[in-house]
Amino acid sequence: MNRNLLFSLLAWAALPVGAQQLLTLDSCRAMALRNNKQLSVSRVKQEVAANLRKSARTKYLPHVSALGGYEWTSKEVSILNDDQKSALSNLGTNLTGAIGQNIQQGMGNMPPGLWKVLGDMGFTPEAIQQHIGSGLSQFGGLLNAGGQRVVNAFRTDTRNMFAGAVMLTQPVFMGGAIIAMNKMADLGEKMAANSTEAKRQLTLYQIDQAYWQVVSLKHKQKLAQSYLDVVKKLDSDVQKMIHEGVATRSEGLSVSVKVNEAEMALTQVNDGLVLSKMLLCQLCGIPMNEQVTLADEDKDELTTVALTPQVDVAVAADNRPELRQLQNIVDMSRQLTNILKAGNLPQVALTGGYMISNPNVFNGFERKFAGMWNVGILVRIPVWNWGDVAYKVRASKGATTIANLELQDVREKIELQVNQSVFRVNEANKKLEMAKSSTQKADENLRVANLGFREGVISATTVMEAQTAWLQAQSQKIDAEIDVKLSQVNLQKAMGTLQ
Repeated sequence: MNRNLLFSLLAWAALPVGAQQLLTLDSCRAMALRNNKQLSVSRVKQEVAANLRKSARTKYLPHVSALGGYEWTSKEVSILNDDQKSALSNLGTNLTGAIGQNIQQGMGNMPPGLWKVLGDMGFTPEAIQQHIGSGLSQFGGLLNAGGQRVVNAFRTDTRNMFAGAVMLTQPVFMGGAIIAMNKMADLGEKMAANSTEAKRQLTLYQIDQAYWQVVSLKHKQKLAQSYLDVVKKLDSDVQKMIHEGVATRSEGLSVSVKVNEAEMALTQVNDGLVLSKMLLCQLCGIPMNEQVTLADEDKDELTTVALTPQVDVAVAADNRPELRQLQNIVDMSRQLTNILKAGNLPQVALTGGYMISNPNVFNGFERKFAGMWNVGILVRIPVWNWGDVAYKVRASKGATTIANLELQDVREKIELQVNQSVFRVNEANKKLEMAKSSTQKADENLRVANLGFREGVISATTVMEAQTAWLQAQSQKIDAEIDVKLSQVNLQKAMGTLQ
């Protein structure tokens, strides 16, 4: 039972070490590019810009829209006024009344002899009037009905109106606004791509810095641990010498202080290493408490390739996405000026469609749906706007000038950055050579000091000085190796060739 428990405890203690993730620089870069939030935002912005470009292309094409509506009104539109309606509705009554009066006047003016003849024939005045009145009454009724039909025919019945239309509009000339807008959309897509490239290079730059920072601190941790071991060994030897009476207590205290300093330095390096690994994990998009091991942190000596870079500002100007972004801004500002200029130019468009309504007026006023086709041309010519467009054009040209000045300023700064990066690479190579030479001398100096201390001809103070010089030389060598790596990364970023 105790043996099983011990085995379980040992396996649990060894689990974190076995679960550590081994990371190379390339794998860190790949994870950072895959998990970086800002880079993901830039990719989405690229998709947005591509969709806006596609949207701008549709402005060249005809657009079709459909309209429909219903309206109720408390009154209807009337073509005839009330007097005209009354006259038409009573047309037979008014006409037969006038005819009847004329007949009565004519009968009153007839000669008596004619009435005698008519009387002999059986036509009395009362009978004649009765027959004439009956006929006029029938005739008047027919005329009244006909007049009412005319009134009804002129009724619009527009209290309930339905209308609809399908319209097609084809731009012909919009003053160059559509062309400029499409060029702006193209530039917007390029600008989004340049922004993504800039953030990609910045992500790689940050991950390289974090990676080599961890490697540097890991090497310094080993150096601090070995220095602590050396100082502790010296402290042990001095304590023995004090016990034998061949060394003073003051020398022992000096060595003890060095031991404390070495322990403090090791603690600081350990804390810095933990924080640097947390930063690296955050940049890679993995949990910050993930146990990771870097492929270069256990190497005794980092592989460095001395470069002899040449200053090539033209290559940097072509490759730097920041410059391309600023150039995109300048070009977009110019296209915006063209769009504003279009406000003072005529605009021409073709129109066509089909209109339908109920009631309709194509066959009188009918209570049913009917429509018609239509084709036309629309021309808009600006006449006077109090200089509004001109002022906007001047403001846009001013913005273009500002963008050009900013582009030139950044170009000059990039030129300076390239020169500084080249100088730093050369300087880092020289420092590495000197650091290697200093390390060899410090190793020899420490060997001689230890040998002399063991022979009793060199004091502990001299040995501590040799150990301090050795520590400084080793630390400078680590810094020089890392500086060579980072200076090359800085140069690639300055040249826009960081891949």
